[in-house]
Amino acid sequence: MTDTPIRLLLADDHPVVRAGLRAVLETEPGLVVAAEAATAEEAVARAALGGIDVVLMDLRFGKGMNGAEATARITARPDAPRVLPDAPRVLIVTTYDSDADTLPAIEAGATGYLLKDAPPEDLAAAVRTAATGRGTLAPAVADRLMNRLRAPGTALTRRETEVLALVAEGFSNQAVGARLHLTEGTVKSHLARVYTKLGVDSRTAAVAAATDLGLIRR
Repeated sequence: MTDTPIRLLLADDHPVVRAGLRAVLETEPGLVVAAEAATAEEAVARAALGGIDVVLMDLRFGKGMNGAEATARITARPDAPRVLPDAPRVLIVTTYDSDADTLPAIEAGATGYLLKDAPPEDLAAAVRTAATGRGTLAPAVADRLMNRLRAPGTALTRRETEVLALVAEGFSNQAVGARLHLTEGTVKSHLARVYTKLGVDSRTAAVAAATDLGLIRR
């Protein structure tokens, strides 16, 4: 058991959220809020300076880098995508729990994933768990990942999820391809596989089914 405090970086674009997190965490013994960041870019820069054990990272910051991208930069070098042993751990704390949000964050190297409505005691416990390198997942996220493991043939891949999420936003196949650097034919192929997996035959039905299943953001 060590007396060294766990030093935290709070990364969220809402000052009220950062203040709330600080108020909760600073009442916990052994936890110290060392810094705050209002953008993902600020979080990456501050983490690079050292002296941070756990970053509490939101996923969406408006313009610029998102939380998953920041997580990847904090936890790994560009030429070494594995999580570095001496890098800060990243605990995602967000309101979003769809596959379109969780999968990129976890693949980027996040140690844990909590929703902002988690009880204060769960948040503090997740921070301590993350500091040791072990993971904590919100129940809804854990359930969905378990379902993916149980039925891998019916789960959407990350790319299929990205394509369908853009379709849900109203993008055409051509526009989806431009955003994801794919040909229009590749986008159509991804959608065809999505239709098969979801048991639907149209873009509208695929979006509705994926939304109901929590695969894309509501």
